[in-house]
Amino acid sequence: MVQSMEKVMDAIDVETLLVCASEAEGRSLMLDILKGFGFTDVDVVFAQFEGPGVRIRGRAYVHRPADKYQWLQQAGKAG
Repeated sequence: MVQSMEKVMDAIDVETLLVCASEAEGRSLMLDILKGFGFTDVDVVFAQFEGPGVRIRGRAYVHRPADKYQWLQQAGKAG
């Protein structure tokens, strides 16, 4: 059976509002969260500090350009 993560073409984005004192703290928290999920190639792609915290979007890369995509390798085996 094919695992769900093998179907991800490039990355997974997570967006939320984090309660924190600064944008820098929010960025650090988001990176910690993504790494806590088990991802190693992570980045913050949007952050806006406002009110009680930061609206933030983190990206966890499953595949980078030119990687060997699991879904493409499986398609080649089907033929």
